[in-house]
Amino acid sequence: MKTKELLFENINPDIKYSIENGDSLSILKTYEKGKFDLIITSPPYNVGKSYETKTSIEDYLATQEEIIKELIRVMSNKGSICWQVGNYVNKGEIFPLDIYYYQIFKKLGLKLRNRIIWHFGHGLHAQHRFSGRYETILWFTKSDNYIFNLDDVRVPSKYPGKRHFKGPKKGQLSGNPKGKNPSDIWEIVVNDWENELWNIPNVKSNHPEKTGHPCQYPIELVERCILALTNKNSWVLDPFSGVDSAIIAAIKNERNAIGIDKETEYCEIAEKRIEDLIDGKLKFRPINKVIHKATKKDKIAQMPKEWQEFNFGGSHL
Repeated sequence: MKTKELLFENINPDIKYSIENGDSLSILKTYEKGKFDLIITSPPYNVGKSYETKTSIEDYLATQEEIIKELIRVMSNKGSICWQVGNYVNKGEIFPLDIYYYQIFKKLGLKLRNRIIWHFGHGLHAQHRFSGRYETILWFTKSDNYIFNLDDVRVPSKYPGKRHFKGPKKGQLSGNPKGKNPSDIWEIVVNDWENELWNIPNVKSNHPEKTGHPCQYPIELVERCILALTNKNSWVLDPFSGVDSAIIAAIKNERNAIGIDKETEYCEIAEKRIEDLIDGKLKFRPINKVIHKATKKDKIAQMPKEWQEFNFGGSHL
C-alpha cells in the first residue's frame, strides 16, 4: 500500500491517504490487523447499478459477509463500523437491508450502538408504493471501550440557566457548560443535532458535490461520524469508496484515510476531487448549512395555472 503525504497549508501536512483501485476483499487481506479506528461505507445495494451485478439477496449477503469478516479483522479494538444502506427491491417487494445486515454483524460479535435514519427530501417517485426518502446507518463497535468524542458533537442546551430545584445541589446549574449530549434522534440543522433524523440533502444534480457517480453520498454525512468516532491522526477506511467522499471528509478533519474501489473511473474522479481540495477549489456543502426551503416568492413553489382547478387546500383522506 502506497500512501501520499498532503503538502498544503490548510490541512495537517502529516496526514496520509491512499486510493486503491481493485477488489475490496483481495486488498483488505493485505492490511494489518487492527489498523482502522473507523470503517465507514455505503456498500453496493444489489440494485443493478452499472458497477454491480444483480444477484439473489442470499448470494449478495453471503459475499458481503465475507468482506465484513475482513473488515472486522482490520478494525481496531476501540474502533467502529458505520454501514449505510437502503433497500433491495425485487419485483416491487422491499427488503430492508439494515435488518439483514444487523444479523450478520451481530453473529460476528459486534455491538449495535445506534441505528440512525438519514432523511432526504428528494429522490425517485414510486408508482406503486410511497416514495422512499430515507436510508439507515448502522453504527457498530468491536468492544465496549470505543472512541466516542462527545464534546465534539454536543449541542447547545435549550435551557442553559436551568438549576437543580431540590436536594443537595439545589440552586446549582444542572447542565453541562459545554452543551448537552445529543439524543439518538438527530435532526441536523444549524447547530442542532437534536434528532436522529439526519436531514442532510442527498447528492442530486444541483448539489455542489455532484460527480458522475450515481449513488454518491455527501461529505457532510461522513464528517459527523468522523468527528464523533475517531481522533485526530486515526485511520479511516472506506472499502467501497466510489468518488471518495469519506476520504475527503477524513482529510479535512486531520484523519488518515484509505479508499478502495474497483471502478477505475471513480478512482480517477476521487483523485481529482482530492487535488481540488488541496488547491482550495473543491465545492462542498458546509457542515450544518441550513437546507433551503422554498417560499411563496420562489416561482417553482407557486401553484401553476394548469393545476388551479384541483383542490389542494384540504385533506384527501
